[in-house]
Amino acid sequence: MEPRERYMAVLEGGRPDMLPRMPILMQFAAEHIGSYYGAFASDHRVLVEANLRCAEEFGIDQLSAISDPYRETAGFGAPIEFPRNGVPICLKPPLEEDPDLARLSRPDPLKAPRMRDRVDAVSAYKARAGGRYSIMGWVEGPAAEAADLRGVSNFFVDLLDDPAYASALMARCVDTAIDFARAQVAAGADTVGIGDAVASQVSAKLYESLILPHERRLVAAVHEMRARVRLHICGNIRHLLSGIASLGLDIVDIDHMVSLAEARRVLGPNIVLAGNVDPVACVMRGSPEAIASAVRQCYAEAGEPFMVAAGCEIPASTPPANLAALCRPIVPR
Repeated sequence: MEPRERYMAVLEGGRPDMLPRMPILMQFAAEHIGSYYGAFASDHRVLVEANLRCAEEFGIDQLSAISDPYRETAGFGAPIEFPRNGVPICLKPPLEEDPDLARLSRPDPLKAPRMRDRVDAVSAYKARAGGRYSIMGWVEGPAAEAADLRGVSNFFVDLLDDPAYASALMARCVDTAIDFARAQVAAGADTVGIGDAVASQVSAKLYESLILPHERRLVAAVHEMRARVRLHICGNIRHLLSGIASLGLDIVDIDHMVSLAEARRVLGPNIVLAGNVDPVACVMRGSPEAIASAVRQCYAEAGEPFMVAAGCEIPASTPPANLAALCRPIVPR
């Protein structure tokens, strides 16, 4: 099977020739081709070349457009700095000092430079990889983008002190995420990843009452585009699983501190679980054989349907042999 066929077989309830390999690569991929993170995040040509070469070399089945959390934030007007070897920095959240939503104009993903750069990455994947690989676009989830616009501390206070405002802000974020997702699907993405990591820091009650409805609207909109949805909330999301189960997702990334068996029990038998090898203790620091064993154990705990991934991004200093071990072919039971 070609990588995309393998990926779609799992999503459609079929039997692939091997489990799809879905690790998230960013700084690792950039440095693997002799570049650096700042270029990877600011120039889609570097991102595309890095991921394509890693996919071919390590046997990865999906090409991802993820790079950093500030594509939409830049579209809303925030200045972004690109350290050579670190995560991009938002120098000034647009609503940090003045929460007035009227100050936010709705960015056009085909005109806002950083958003357009991600759309161009998807287009380049489509042109270079044709139908061989799954292509995953990426948008920020409602809580993550609201926190980027307000500042994390301010947003958490908003959730408690002014939930109506927090909800209105997240609604604005979802409007832009839908626009951004639509542009990436039109460019060739068959899947849209949603990153909402900050949601792991709130209570189940706050998540289900305030954040979940906005995630649900975003997921439904992407499905209306005939694309798949992969949710990524890294960290301990045990308390959020019952809410996540109601979203109608295709794939959920599970981080290493969450039991795959528990995730399967709560999320149900049909959703694809991806994970959850510890990216630092195991993938970066472990031996290739320990990593391969950990992947097999994850598969045993998760059951079907399952895709191979670490709990979060592959660290930059991971030995290439270790990533190769994570991606060793496993024939489904």
